[in-house]
Amino acid sequence: MATPNKKNMETGQAFDSNAMTLTRFVLQEQRKFKHATGDLSQLLNCIQTAIKAIASAVRKAGIAKLHGIAGDINVQGEEVKKLDVLSNELFINMLKSSYTTALLVSEENENAIEVELERQVCMCAKAKYICK
Repeated sequence: MATPNKKNMETGQAFDSNAMTLTRFVLQEQRKFKHATGDLSQLLNCIQTAIKAIASAVRKAGIAKLHGIAGDINVQGEEVKKLDVLSNELFINMLKSSYTTALLVSEENENAIEVELERQVCMCAKAKYICK
């Protein structure tokens, strides 16, 4: 729920019905740049979607049995938790499907993840972002 502002208090609304979402903000900012391709907006939207999916998984972790150790060790020598594995997979899948990334790097993976060429190409333009 957004913090009530003066207008909301005057009208008796409990929340801001004209809230500034991340997507709305990114699109507003993108319009300020006439040469913007939308690639960064697409990338940020995919990151936002991954974060929302992870937040949902965290809320359901108990009933979905996502607590505890997955049984693996990451590149830093730390035990990997089940939520770590799920979060890593969500980010990889979302970033690959954004058609804006070429290479992904994660502490959960020993090697960099090269995005398939067909997922790097969007409207005949090569992917521009490397995500870590």
